[in-house]
Amino acid sequence: MSEKIISVIGLDANPVIQIDQELCTGCLRCVAVCPVDAIEGAKGQPQTIRQDLCVACGQCVQICSAYASIFDEGIAPREQKMAERGLLSSVKEPLFAAYNSGDGLKVKAALSDSDLFTMVQCAPAVRVAIAEEFGLPLGSLTPGKMAAALRKLGFDRVYDTNFAADVTIMEEGSELIQRVTTGGTLPMFTSCCPAWVKYVEQTYPELLAHLSSCKSPQQMAGVLFKTYGAQVDKVAPEKIFSVSVMPCTCKKFECDRPEMNDSGYRDVDVVITTRELAQLIKDAGIDFLDLAEGKFDKALGNYTGAGTIFGVTGGVMEAALRTGYELITKEAIPDLNLNFVRGGEGIRKASVKVGDLTLKVAMVSGLKNAKVIMEQIKAGTADYHFVEVMCCPVGCVSGGGQPKVLLPSDKPTSYANRTASTYVHDANLPLRKSHDNPAVQKLYKAFLGEPLGHESHHLLHTQYVSRK
Repeated sequence: MSEKIISVIGLDANPVIQIDQELCTGCLRCVAVCPVDAIEGAKGQPQTIRQDLCVACGQCVQICSAYASIFDEGIAPREQKMAERGLLSSVKEPLFAAYNSGDGLKVKAALSDSDLFTMVQCAPAVRVAIAEEFGLPLGSLTPGKMAAALRKLGFDRVYDTNFAADVTIMEEGSELIQRVTTGGTLPMFTSCCPAWVKYVEQTYPELLAHLSSCKSPQQMAGVLFKTYGAQVDKVAPEKIFSVSVMPCTCKKFECDRPEMNDSGYRDVDVVITTRELAQLIKDAGIDFLDLAEGKFDKALGNYTGAGTIFGVTGGVMEAALRTGYELITKEAIPDLNLNFVRGGEGIRKASVKVGDLTLKVAMVSGLKNAKVIMEQIKAGTADYHFVEVMCCPVGCVSGGGQPKVLLPSDKPTSYANRTASTYVHDANLPLRKSHDNPAVQKLYKAFLGEPLGHESHHLLHTQYVSRK
């Protein structure tokens, strides 16, 4: 990596989520939505974040309505605040009190560095939200325009996190089957949501063995970019600069985890949010609405409907069941639309007949609801096999890095439309089961071997640590 990039990356080491003490009015809206009670302060006074409790979900960023006004006197200049936040100088949006650290400057620097080979991945929830930043209706589905915009920004390869989501199902589904059939630790928790994983590490470290050992799709993509991807693109892995576009602010924390370097390098170099991608597109003068439909690059850009529904609550469970059913029974699943796992915030439970096995599952959306399940497990009263947990209200489509919905009355419509667009995307794709993805099949045949095999375990699995 060039000295120029290193110097930009080293600009700050601040926490992912912060509250500007000059701008916070103490309205306590952020306190109400914080799932881990990490925000403290008296009403009417600036709030502070306990970083030892914060899971960096960014819901406080989404709800914050206190912003810097041109009429405010005695506060730091806008230019100073933008620099502190890592924002591009072209950003015109209001500066709200609660904010996440920005990485647009690092991406812009990487894209201008001819010594680097830039790769980018996009999470499934980004394609149902990015268009809102350009005036299109809430929840508009624009994967083609998103891919085209990334290519115009100058990325050498435009790949997709959905591909890695399909890989995740191969690994996580196989892990679940292994645990169920060999007496492993149950229930098994999903490990795709980094805020949820951080919560377990901080609050219930005694239950860490219940987490799947699978990395998230973001980190699986990152490690594959710099190993398999480097071979496919015939480029030295040390030349690869890997960027991830996420709906989630905690993904910034996740890519910084010291264990996420199994490629021999930092697996994901930089994470930007959906909002930050929109800022980069505007900064480059790209007319998003006028873009012709683009496509993702092959190999690491092919994906199925199962990969795309990772962005909504219940999606990981549904994708896993679509594949798990067929792996276990050797028969086609009767109905791909598993409506019983779909839904909004809260806890949903179901029993699924898979061959001779009755699989008991639970879907938890909204981190405050996870405590109920965790206490049941500690008390020995939970008889689930598989539990999906998403930190944000209705999954990743409502993530802290998504376009900010300024009017509270618009939030239900936004969430509902983003969710509906996700399922439309799934229904319209030619392949809807992860194990049917030919690019995934080729990956295992040419590089990984088999799910849970030596190479896949080394690259795609990890261990989590107590932070209590």
